[in-house]
Amino acid sequence: MKVVIQRVSKAHVTIDKKIMASISQGLLIFLGIVNDDTIEDISWLANKTANLRIFADENDVMNKSLLDVNGDAIVVSQFTLHAATKKGNRPSYIKAAKPDIAIPLYESFVKELEFVLGKTVQTGEFGADMKVELINDGPVTIIIDSKNKE
Repeated sequence: MKVVIQRVSKAHVTIDKKIMASISQGLLIFLGIVNDDTIEDISWLANKTANLRIFADENDVMNKSLLDVNGDAIVVSQFTLHAATKKGNRPSYIKAAKPDIAIPLYESFVKELEFVLGKTVQTGEFGADMKVELINDGPVTIIIDSKNKE
């Protein structure tokens, strides 16, 4: 399981010209799932994301987490995070989990993140053609892969 986390001052997800999710200060989280991801990946990654110290403290040092600043989150499924680009110029998505595996894991990740944060997490729509707009604050962009936790 892989995430691309962007610290944002605002972000929103639009589907068919309708805003489906919108936040101010917080994290925009793109989530990619592979076939061998498990509930352990979900738990570890949700906790890591919520506690990642990438928000400024009173000394303007990145020392506060999403929990500390009571920020919001949007989670967007993105199978392209697992693109294989080694051969040729057309990415292969063979590693990305199919919907029957990915949807339950995506939904579980959102629920786990909500549990850790103690608040509702907004989402896009799995498999939809989404337009994502954001103002990356910093810019701060972090990539975390649950397979590299050790």
